[in-house]
Amino acid sequence: MLSALAPGLPVLLAGRAVSGAGAALTVPATMSVLLHATPADRKAGAVAAWSASLAVGGMAGNACGSLILQYLPWQGLFWAYLPLGLGLLWWVARAAPRVPRGTARLDLPGSALLVLGAGALLFGIIEGPGLGWSSATVLGAFALALAAGALFVRHGLRAAHPVLDPRLFRLPRLRAGAAGLAVTFFGMFALFYVNAQFLQYVKGYSPLQTGWAIVPLAAGMMAVTRLGMRWAQRIGAARTSGTGLALITVGLLLLSTADAGTPYLLYLPYLLVMAAGAGLAMPTLSHAVVTSVPPHQAGMGSGLQGAARELGAALGIAVVGTALSVRFASATGHGARLPDRGGCGAGRGRGGDVRAAHRAAALTSSPLEVAGSRSWT
Repeated sequence: MLSALAPGLPVLLAGRAVSGAGAALTVPATMSVLLHATPADRKAGAVAAWSASLAVGGMAGNACGSLILQYLPWQGLFWAYLPLGLGLLWWVARAAPRVPRGTARLDLPGSALLVLGAGALLFGIIEGPGLGWSSATVLGAFALALAAGALFVRHGLRAAHPVLDPRLFRLPRLRAGAAGLAVTFFGMFALFYVNAQFLQYVKGYSPLQTGWAIVPLAAGMMAVTRLGMRWAQRIGAARTSGTGLALITVGLLLLSTADAGTPYLLYLPYLLVMAAGAGLAMPTLSHAVVTSVPPHQAGMGSGLQGAARELGAALGIAVVGTALSVRFASATGHGARLPDRGGCGAGRGRGGDVRAAHRAAALTSSPLEVAGSRSWT
């Protein structure tokens, strides 16, 4: 609601940050509740279904969001969430199983250090082209990120109930799973960001065409997700996730060859290669993380896989968005702004400051997911 009523960019960013915090508190809780309510022999299938729901959400968000932006002001995109959110709140209150509350307290110092470090890192990456990579502000942001990260680890080793115990990273499956998820979502969200710019500004698609053009990606992910868990049981999680990451890499390389003359029927198979890779990698890596931790730390495992996913997504948007803005500025000799194709600014995705756009997206990918998991540990 705050974003829908925003009179300008600062309030819009604040609204997106609040939304991101809410999502960060909700997403790890859904995984924790799911694992609590699922028998041990069906947990792998439950994780696969949970991963598939991400694809369904992405597909619905792209399709419905593009439809709204095509015919309504941009505020309609946020107003549409109000009845949807109220309906989901009512449904969850009636249908969700009751899970025993954890005894661990919320680790406010650890959460603050985690948010500070991630925020400083994203700020430095996003503002580097505009302020200069050697500027005091950008170097200070990176130094702050390093210092906050070091203090976070020190705090986690000493606190009785840390938001994230660094000792968990001694577990090889958890370490590999978290890193793999971060890399997967780095690539996927880098694609989402660039794809919208490419289809609208290079191919000349409308917002509606752009949103629906990427729907096959989510549909392909959903179709391959259950196959991924079956492969993991048959040939091993490492080989399955490795194959998935390799397919994502191949898909990104194929997509990098697309230009204004590339027909959509050729562009589509490139997207489907990435979809197959994500469908194989995501459930396998998520399952590796949440099943590596001891049962009494299940909430922390859920929060960790969510935080790895969101941090990878935020870094993907920030890094690729920064590269895109630098490339555009060097090609035009102007600032990092995309051409305005209708005077609507950021309202309909037809212009506006590139750095401001991906700053908003990065802020919504909040590192609070680990903090949110404490209620379920």
